[in-house]
Amino acid sequence: MPTETRPQVRPATEGWQQQTDADGRPLLQFAAPRRGKPPVHWADLSVTERQDKVAELGLPRFRATQLSTHYFAHHTSDPAAMTDLPAAGREELVAGLMPPLLTEVRRLTTDDGATVKFLWKLHDGALVESVLMRYPGRVTLCVSSQAGCGMNCPFCATGQNGLTRNMSAAEIVDQVVAANRALRRGELGGKGADDHTPDRVSNIVFMGMGEPLANYKRLIQAVRTMVADQPHGLGMSARGITVSTVGLVPAITKLTAERIPVTFALSLHAPDDELRDELIPVNSRWKVDEALDAARAYFDATGRRVSIEYALIKDMNDHAWRADLLAQKLIARGRGWVHVNPIPLNPTPGSIWTASEPEVTAEFVRRLNAAGIPTTLRDTRGQEIDGACGQLAAAD
Repeated sequence: MPTETRPQVRPATEGWQQQTDADGRPLLQFAAPRRGKPPVHWADLSVTERQDKVAELGLPRFRATQLSTHYFAHHTSDPAAMTDLPAAGREELVAGLMPPLLTEVRRLTTDDGATVKFLWKLHDGALVESVLMRYPGRVTLCVSSQAGCGMNCPFCATGQNGLTRNMSAAEIVDQVVAANRALRRGELGGKGADDHTPDRVSNIVFMGMGEPLANYKRLIQAVRTMVADQPHGLGMSARGITVSTVGLVPAITKLTAERIPVTFALSLHAPDDELRDELIPVNSRWKVDEALDAARAYFDATGRRVSIEYALIKDMNDHAWRADLLAQKLIARGRGWVHVNPIPLNPTPGSIWTASEPEVTAEFVRRLNAAGIPTTLRDTRGQEIDGACGQLAAAD
């Protein structure tokens, strides 16, 4: 297959030691380490559980709707703002039902003000990040689903310290609520004079810290809360939510069976098993063809076009023959079911890996498009504040 004279760089860590198992293979952490559970929050409960909870406290069940309206529609957990609740005992009630989940440690903003990265401290001191981005006509939030990551990909800053723990459903949802609160306060710039879209998050990408499908139960609970109608949820469109994975095939199959029409994204990064085994360690469990078959099955079940994410790394995975091989594998599974999003590699601390040269990138994209695979080079946002894909390391 390879006919190019350009060198083949092999994946290797620089500046940090990759964790390995007893057999010397990259360590994969599917189970989260045992830590103290975060406090149960209003967003962890179903509608019925919320009604039962207020009833247990001796309040009418309609108070549950009022509390949900404040949190999900008005994006507040401040008892002073909840004037429709009885003043007596209001602070204690809200403190018990909506305990603080995220404490802002720091935020970084790009020069144009259109991208903000938040560093959050969780109840146990674990650190996570989320990135808020304004685009013409929409506002996107990149959320974290785990503190750290156990997938151990050598080019990703998030995985360098392994998996700390899974996040709760409410901790995931609270990132969106906090972002909406910041938007209402006018804390995200970059809005054009002709942009009349509401100041609330319209799109979610599960591309922050963690492997979303490794925290499957809480991921799905959070997604259901995001798409539930207000005031019982955030009232978002499932089509505006993207769930990304490095290829946990059994979990992809479970997601398919949910029939929630979210956008599904497969972080592939190499079409051949030889390279992907090294680049994406989970490929040792589920190979490229298995992951692509599961992705195609997702399209068949939902009708939602699948995104293939592909970080272009100089002299490693950006060879023209790999573009051809990727096209062959995708076409073998039919037409019209997939879209490829190449993205130049974002630099991370301790790594000398670099993005592909512009002409190499252009040729990679050209070959895919020429083969009939819709391909769009993805915009890189937040690089100057280490807020782009693969850069989230939650450094205090």
